[in-house]
Amino acid sequence: MDAYRYDNQTVKGFIVSSIFWGVAGILVGLLLSVQLWKPSWNFPPFFTFGRLRVVHTNGLAFGLGVGAIFGITYYIVMRLARRPLLFPSLARFHLYLFNLIIALGALSLLAGMNQSLEYAELEWPLDLGVLALWSLFAVNVFGTILRRREEQLYVSLWYIIATVVAVAVLYLINNLAVPAGLFKSYSVFAGVNSANVQWWYGHNVVGFIFTTPILAMFYYFLPKSTGIPLYSHRLSIVAFWSLIFAYLWTGAHHLVYTPVPDWLQTLAIVFTLFLIAPSWGSVVNGYYTIGSDWSSMRNNYLTKFFLLGITFYALQTIQGPVQGLRTVSQLVHFTDWVPGHVHMGTMGWVTLTVTASVYYIIPRIYNTEIYSVRTANTHFWLVLIGQVIFSLTMWITGIQQGALWKAVGPDGNLQYTFMETLVKNYPYWKMRTVAGIIFTAGMLFFVYTVFMTIRKGRMSAASVSREV
Repeated sequence: MDAYRYDNQTVKGFIVSSIFWGVAGILVGLLLSVQLWKPSWNFPPFFTFGRLRVVHTNGLAFGLGVGAIFGITYYIVMRLARRPLLFPSLARFHLYLFNLIIALGALSLLAGMNQSLEYAELEWPLDLGVLALWSLFAVNVFGTILRRREEQLYVSLWYIIATVVAVAVLYLINNLAVPAGLFKSYSVFAGVNSANVQWWYGHNVVGFIFTTPILAMFYYFLPKSTGIPLYSHRLSIVAFWSLIFAYLWTGAHHLVYTPVPDWLQTLAIVFTLFLIAPSWGSVVNGYYTIGSDWSSMRNNYLTKFFLLGITFYALQTIQGPVQGLRTVSQLVHFTDWVPGHVHMGTMGWVTLTVTASVYYIIPRIYNTEIYSVRTANTHFWLVLIGQVIFSLTMWITGIQQGALWKAVGPDGNLQYTFMETLVKNYPYWKMRTVAGIIFTAGMLFFVYTVFMTIRKGRMSAASVSREV
């Protein structure tokens, strides 16, 4: 494989860019957590909770998440296809356009330009930019796979193909709009149809950004980093097709107890429950892979990243279907429980898997060793502790909120005013901020380790050049 000239510069460019946007997004999230219990930390008009929240979600989902997906996907595709990218210059342009779109997106959201659609807030000129960005990605991924020198399509490639196709369809349909000027547009959907299309998109674009590409990384880097063969390729393929079949039907579980028809709600709930099976197919595959040699948990610092990552994925894929049930939804919907569910996935499953993948890639790009296993382990434990406290406080707050909102006195009137329920959230919101500080400290250890590894690799290469 060393005979092929892989475009490692573009891979590194996307990884470094995603780290930059990730740090920015995490710091914004930390400020948001303080604003919940200390309103004086809102600084109008640009740095208020309403504007910063969408910068936080878009910055981390698209800046950190999609940026890492672009770079790591290129790395995986080149090696599984056993050939360089079909259009390396296009990939480099893709990198520059990505950073431009993310920067303009953050500025436009701070300025209040917003479509008011969850995870689809960008106005129409930037939507066109996102579609162009994704098209460049698709051309290089599909072109390289079609021209591959390896006949076998490993499961990671299947997940990558599904990601490229699904996100394109989801983003295009949900963002169909009629422009009403350069900075404003109106969706072609309205009323119940708008809600249905939005959450068909909202749930599934998260699934095809925070699930399928992350599984592609998991299936590729777990065997590569541990040297342990995947337990069952057949199980991975069965899990893949089952997941893809069921996922796109689940969006309406966000619309329980709304004017959306009951049959559609029920259909979404049924498919959501079905998703437990294919999700746990990958969980079982991961555990059985590591289970063939548990000593790797002691001997390989990356193993615990992947094992805990897939563990949080396992918990996520039980919690999500359960809260989709009408009985549970009537208690936790619109409460902090829901963002608690999301953050367990993003801060646990996604973060651990992506950062472990980066730890694997960067030393190989620079032909060196990781700068410090100790700092990488410190990163792991801080992120793990911060994420667990973060999620638990939101789950507790969510159950408390739902119970207080529903509580009625003997006369049938609500027992608590809104302000009374709000004040009871403050201790948990302060704990969330503490957890966020711990998590942020862990991510700073990650940034430090990555950049010191890059520095070490460059110094080593310079030393070799002088000797030659």
